Amino acid sequence: MNPIDFLLEPLAYEFMVRALVTTVLSAIVCALLSCWLVLVGWSLMGDAVSHAVLPGVVIAYILGAPFAIGALVFGLLAVVLIGAVRGTSRVKEDAAIGIVFTSLFALGLVLISVTPSQTDLNHIIFGNILGVSTGDLIQIAALSAVAFVVLVLKRRDLTLYAFDPTHAHAIGLNRRMLGALLLGLLALTAVVALQVVGVILVVAMLIIPGATAYLLTDRFGRMLVIAPAISVACSIVGIYLSYWLDTASGGMVVLTQGAVFTLVYLLSPSHGLLGRHLIRARRRRAALRA
Repeated sequence: MNPIDFLLEPLAYEFMVRALVTTVLSAIVCALLSCWLVLVGWSLMGDAVSHAVLPGVVIAYILGAPFAIGALVFGLLAVVLIGAVRGTSRVKEDAAIGIVFTSLFALGLVLISVTPSQTDLNHIIFGNILGVSTGDLIQIAALSAVAFVVLVLKRRDLTLYAFDPTHAHAIGLNRRMLGALLLGLLALTAVVALQVVGVILVVAMLIIPGATAYLLTDRFGRMLVIAPAISVACSIVGIYLSYWLDTASGGMVVLTQGAVFTLVYLLSPSHGLLGRHLIRARRRRAALRA
């Protein structure tokens, strides 16, 4: 098979075109947000929110409402509950996150087990990108657009909050509001990525692109370009590989991102494992010559 056929054959199917468009939209907005999550250190928070939306999806199905509404409500509820437990008790943040997200995720699993359904709700857990309908695509595009616009408009404030929250407060920015905005965007973006990789793997799309870009550059502006570029490329490659290898699409997307991160971790010129080793070796040689 020639390369042209390799690229064009999957595009002959409408479900593959919808899958590619949906995955690219999700990849862009998840990668942008991941840059801030990596800097602020909210990787665990991303995991918590992505798992906590499960009962919202099931309840939305029971009520006949759009899945996105239920997921968004429970994503925001998780953020509020984590803040309440952390702020009104001696329990530390990591413990509060673990308590809330595991409890809500367990509630979702219980609801799935007792809900009669003609729809396989397990797709919410593991993703069902090849089953995305036109309505789902429109919904994901709208949510992605909202998250993208807010991130672009508030990027300077959010960047200052991530790098130096004390200075942000000193110049009049409300740290609590910025933190709440970032958490709200996290919940919204988790909803966007649900259809692609499911509840289990959402955190990968929210963390891996930003972490990969962080190893490639010391400038945050470049991170905001590199992370989406890597995420989109991995998403397209992952979807194509899943088609030709007949594997799970969401899992293949995340596996591709993980493979790219591994290469960058090893080979990044400045921050990669081998790159740092070469820099130290050059310094030792320079010291010996001196």
